[in-house]
Amino acid sequence: MKIAVIGAGAWGSTLAGLVRENGHDVSIWSRRSERSLNDTIANAELVISAVSMKGVRSVIEQISTPIPAIVTATKGLDSQSGSDQALPLLPSQVWQSAFAKSAIAVLSGPNLSKEIQQGLPAASVVASQDQTLADQVQRAFSSSRFRVYTNSDPLGVELGGTLKNVIAIAVGACDGLQLGTNAKSALVTRGLAEMIRLGTTWGAKSETFYGLSGLGDLLATCSSALSRNYQVGFGLAQGRSLDEILTNLEGTAEGINTSQVLVRLATEQGISMPISTQVDRLLRGEITPQLAVNELMQRDSKPEG
Repeated sequence: MKIAVIGAGAWGSTLAGLVRENGHDVSIWSRRSERSLNDTIANAELVISAVSMKGVRSVIEQISTPIPAIVTATKGLDSQSGSDQALPLLPSQVWQSAFAKSAIAVLSGPNLSKEIQQGLPAASVVASQDQTLADQVQRAFSSSRFRVYTNSDPLGVELGGTLKNVIAIAVGACDGLQLGTNAKSALVTRGLAEMIRLGTTWGAKSETFYGLSGLGDLLATCSSALSRNYQVGFGLAQGRSLDEILTNLEGTAEGINTSQVLVRLATEQGISMPISTQVDRLLRGEITPQLAVNELMQRDSKPEG
């Protein structure tokens, strides 16, 4: 196939490498490219978007050519939507609103780009309401070192990859404070409960969050210093300012923007998100990492669920 990848960062370059290894004709575009975006995606059978959430709308505004099929690999919530208790748009929904006739798929999973670039094995999920497209993307990416599963719940797959970034910031702070394995395990487990609680309220399937794009991605992001969101939490716990951390961070920590949109909507809708709420307060400078832990530990006792 002729495939165009939008975004030449670590993730975009990794995805381009995976499909190129499978013999596909691949073009990559970034803001620094001499070639225009429209020329890059012209006649592409598949366009893969691997830009940050903040860059999605600006990219879309530059496109004036039809796109038959789009795969979004962005993890985040659109801050320009979701007011008055309306749900914020996910990356795939922003693309679909602009390209109503295009088939849309979501690619997400426990995929640390540096490990994949090193040739280490990994697995991911492609989800779409168009099974033909899901199968096509699965074939395009699958190899002996990158296993791809299909899923019919794109909302759950996309939310899993988005929400886990907020929990990863919390876990990074937990490790930065050296609170131990017990605390970290409890944080990951209760973080998954938050993800499922919000995801099912918004219409996703609960079982999706136990798969690669939910629990799988959560474990990868919360257990590796390669995770940018983990690095943010760890740095804050070490006493560094958010500005200082972001200045030295390679790439975007999507959990920062996600937490702001997420907590506002969860509060308006009465969805309990205690970990995410403390992360948002921490990022705003309203609370210290240690005080955030204390408040979580002192919450009223309740049944697990």
